[in-house]
Amino acid sequence: MALFLKLPAIPFPVSLRHGCSLQFRSTATPTSTSTSTRMALSPHNVSFHTHTTTQKLPILLFDIMDTVVRDPFYHDVPAFFRMSFEELIECKHPTAWIEFEKGIIDEMELARKFFTDGRPLDLEGLKDCMRKGYSYVEGIEELLHSLKDNNYEMHAFTNYPIWYEMIEDKLKISKYLSWTFCSCISGKRKPDPEFYLEVERLLKVDPASCIFIDDSMRNVEAAKEIGIIGLHFKNADLLRQDLSLLGIGISTNQTKLAQE
Repeated sequence: MALFLKLPAIPFPVSLRHGCSLQFRSTATPTSTSTSTRMALSPHNVSFHTHTTTQKLPILLFDIMDTVVRDPFYHDVPAFFRMSFEELIECKHPTAWIEFEKGIIDEMELARKFFTDGRPLDLEGLKDCMRKGYSYVEGIEELLHSLKDNNYEMHAFTNYPIWYEMIEDKLKISKYLSWTFCSCISGKRKPDPEFYLEVERLLKVDPASCIFIDDSMRNVEAAKEIGIIGLHFKNADLLRQDLSLLGIGISTNQTKLAQE
């Protein structure tokens, strides 16, 4: 079962700090392509207003890969290269993917340095492999739908490159949450504490008013260190139970989801 790393006071507070409020616009998929343009437009889908209002808390922060979306890197990508996972790790550049996730290099530079021995990379083939492998983790879309129906504010909090746009194009995750915290936009990755501190700076809420869900215990522990409530994701059913125990009201409307 997911681990409760910090138990919040329930009910959660409902007022925003510093007299600010947030208004979330339509979560349309970003279309920018260059790193400088993405940085200028980041964070997506958020506008600040100075009038006093209330906000339903807690705010939910979701890791994406292997929490919301199946990560094709561990099985599909090694098969694409006709390698085992261990062989792929052995021959790939040790930092190129991390640099890509942080927006330091673009996909063309990734292709150039992906393999340490300089062999060519079929970039479009790799992207197609990744795209085909993206799917919702079992049961998670239904849970996100229920949380949305109950008016919970949800954000991605993910280490991922600009290819998150491919995920959005295929799965339309922005129906449920905003792509607010992406490493390729912020230039920071989990478990860097500075990445987590952007939540407080941007959303203007106390860390204890946020719940972070991730399949990596290391990332959950890092959230705990700055006061964010952490849940270790194992599967959607256990997450639903654990959120309920934290006082998160979740209704189910399977018929409505099936019709969408």
